[in-house]
Amino acid sequence: MNHTYLTVSLCAATLALVACSGKSPQTPREHSANLGFLAFGDGGYHVDYPKKKHIDHPLSRDAFIEKEKQDWLEDHRPIAEFDHAPLYVYPGTDITTEQGGAQAVGLAMTQLCRQKSCDFAIQLGDNIYPDGADANDGKDDTQRMNDLILAPLQPLFDEHPELTVYSALGNHDWKSSRTGVAKQISWMQQQPNFHLEDRGYYRYHQGEPGNDVEFFVLDTNLLLSGQHFYELPLLPDGSEQNLVDALANDSAQLEQHKRHEVPHHGEDLQQLNWLKEGLKTSTAKWKIVYGHHVLWSIGGTKYAEAHVLKKLLLPSLCQYADAYIAGHEHDLELLTDDCSVATPQITRPKLPLIISGAAAKMRGKHTPFAEQQAKRYPQYELLWSKSFTWGFAHIEIDNQADELVVHFYSTPRDGSGALVNEPSFRFSHRSL
Repeated sequence: MNHTYLTVSLCAATLALVACSGKSPQTPREHSANLGFLAFGDGGYHVDYPKKKHIDHPLSRDAFIEKEKQDWLEDHRPIAEFDHAPLYVYPGTDITTEQGGAQAVGLAMTQLCRQKSCDFAIQLGDNIYPDGADANDGKDDTQRMNDLILAPLQPLFDEHPELTVYSALGNHDWKSSRTGVAKQISWMQQQPNFHLEDRGYYRYHQGEPGNDVEFFVLDTNLLLSGQHFYELPLLPDGSEQNLVDALANDSAQLEQHKRHEVPHHGEDLQQLNWLKEGLKTSTAKWKIVYGHHVLWSIGGTKYAEAHVLKKLLLPSLCQYADAYIAGHEHDLELLTDDCSVATPQITRPKLPLIISGAAAKMRGKHTPFAEQQAKRYPQYELLWSKSFTWGFAHIEIDNQADELVVHFYSTPRDGSGALVNEPSFRFSHRSL
């Protein structure tokens, strides 16, 4: 469990595309009014940085799979849909953990950017697993961030040395301490290919005047940690349990935020006001918002957080934004909200909700939960999803057609970094 494994495995995987020690020339692109960018999240995982419980309470490969199956059934998921991520057994041990796909996704994105315009990239949080920087594990933080954040993207930077990744923070980035958050921000500010500002939330422009996009990057963990809410287990049919019933049967669990996560001096409310006023006054043609946590999803475990964030964010997003992009769920999903609940007085096209959280880890869907959401919430629609996969999204601003184009990609479990085309979707420009 040392850095040697990561370096060797990464270089071996990279040889098929670009020599580990050299740089390929960047392909010149014709000037275009359109923009294309990568969107990936939850990429900060590698077996060299495992969860403590996997080492302190080791499981053999068979026992690991059986535990995954038990958890699956306890969540009322259909056993016919059971699967698990590729597994890694540490050499010379019987200790099992989940294999990461960050290197494979980095190679796949590198391959795509030879075919399509990649003007920049957005990183959707959980950049460092499992406990962010400043974790109490005896490991050097600079090396940790070089390994988990930089190394998987190095092939991409080798071919596109001017490419900038605009990063957001996730809940794992916040795990250890505010010092850990500050260390990650400081590290990124010293890197030529990364951008993350001191507050953790910020805005920036891309594109030429008249066809430009303004991006609003949120720290959604800070927003959630300022709220009080309960995690409620799903009922056997996949429907949400009533809070009154859950409190009565003692199954409701109050979400516990660590002391360092709690907002200081109203900084969560400041962020919400910043977003609302920024979207309202933005003169950009397009307005896109992204953060780590989802507003809707079909994973079946994030819905309590999602309900909280919908109340906080959808009134502004529905009125002013063209899309919301998130990670957090370790899969690929595309959903919409028609905004009939959040802003019933405003008639606009449906708001696209893009989830691209499969850059290193895998997670399954909860089909009964998805079916129950479709029945209960008419404003919600699931357009497409792929679970138990590694992958990412490429998003294009098509100013000729006045559309936002979302194209998903996956990469195989063999870690080769091969590029697999998934469906693409077009959405009408909706902001004023």
